[in-house]
Amino acid sequence: MPGLILEGGTFRPIFSCGVMDALLDNELMFDYVIGVSAGIADGVSYISKQRGRNLDIVVNYRNDSRYMSMANFAKCKSLFGLDFVYGEIPDRLIPFDWKTFREYSGRAYAVVTNAKTGKAEYLDTRYMDNKFTMLRASCALPLLFPAIPIGASEYFDGGLCDSIPIRRALADGSQRNLIVLTRPAGYLKTLTRSNKIAAARIKKKYPALVEPLLNRHLMYNEQVQFCEKLVQEDPDNTVLIRPDVSYDSFEKNVDTLKKMWQDGYDMAQARMGEIRALFL
Repeated sequence: MPGLILEGGTFRPIFSCGVMDALLDNELMFDYVIGVSAGIADGVSYISKQRGRNLDIVVNYRNDSRYMSMANFAKCKSLFGLDFVYGEIPDRLIPFDWKTFREYSGRAYAVVTNAKTGKAEYLDTRYMDNKFTMLRASCALPLLFPAIPIGASEYFDGGLCDSIPIRRALADGSQRNLIVLTRPAGYLKTLTRSNKIAAARIKKKYPALVEPLLNRHLMYNEQVQFCEKLVQEDPDNTVLIRPDVSYDSFEKNVDTLKKMWQDGYDMAQARMGEIRALFL
């Protein structure tokens, strides 16, 4: 079973959108998709076969205050306008094709972090509601988003505990995988001031999240090394695509965002032979 693994990174995954649009142009639909944060938020448009939809969204709304601005904190306690991003855009402005999405015969998962346990969970997108609640949860970084309730639990960004869910894909039986990262080779994550602040501010309400926040960089770097090891040891069953340059997670320049998409598209096209081999 060929699988597609998608890293997050706010606006960095526009690179991944270029990769996915190249897949659609080549009529390649993976049987298994798993992603984190913006990775899976963009990935559902691949599953719904809406080529260019994610690029259209960032080109048209990246600098719209309804999409992202400090003013949104007063409305929804989030830097992003949650009801605009997950409501007005997919419902009216750039409609999401629910019919095609529901017809997808494979499996797709959104990675989230349980706020109480501090553990990763993997939500089956077959059960996604029309408010995209599980996508909101997968993108919910502490301090930038509120905790997102689903059932009796609250959730935050899946990248806190499983930034690159390749091991989950392997455990689920996806042995031939395209891994799309949004950082260049050689990048090493470090403990950031923002993670220290987040850990300090939420430790009373969500004590189980303190350790994931403070150790996220260690987890991430180990996962990148594991991906690289897979490529070395099993190159016929693992394709790793990542940008050649560093991208800003909060990139504002629309022309730069277009270039990020083009970089992903061109890189995927150049390696399409390797990617097709995963389906054989």
